[in-house]
Amino acid sequence: MTMIPALLLQNDVPPAVGAAIGGTMLIFWLVIAVVFIAGLWKVFTKAGQPGWAVLVPFYNLYILMKIAGKPGWWLVLYLIPFVNFVIAVLVAISLAKAFGRTTAFGVVMLFLLSGIGYLILGFGSDKYVGVPAAA
Repeated sequence: MTMIPALLLQNDVPPAVGAAIGGTMLIFWLVIAVVFIAGLWKVFTKAGQPGWAVLVPFYNLYILMKIAGKPGWWLVLYLIPFVNFVIAVLVAISLAKAFGRTTAFGVVMLFLLSGIGYLILGFGSDKYVGVPAAA
C-alpha cells in the first residue's frame, strides 16, 4: 500500500479563489449558451416561426421538426433511448435540406456540432427553401 503525500491531501486554494474561478466559468458558459440560442432563434425566424419558441422546452423540438418537415408525433420518439439519436440525425438532415444544404452538413454541423451549425444557418446567407417534396 502506498502512502499519499500530505501535499496532495491539502486544499491550498482559498475559498475566494475557488469561487472566482467557478463564477468565471459560469459566466463563460452562459455567454456560450446565449450565443447558441441566438443562432437557433435566427434559424426559427428565417423559417417563419416565432423565435421565442427556442426558449420553451419540447415546444422548440416540435417547431424544429415542423421546420424540417417531420410529423409532430416524432417528439415522442425523442423520449426513447437510442431511438432519439436516430431521430435527431434524421431531423438534422431534413433541416439541412430545408435550408438548401447537404446531408453531410446536417450530420456533421447540425447533429455533431449543433451550436456552430445553427449559428452558420442563422447568421449566414442561407435561405429557408422549405421541405423538399416527396418523390
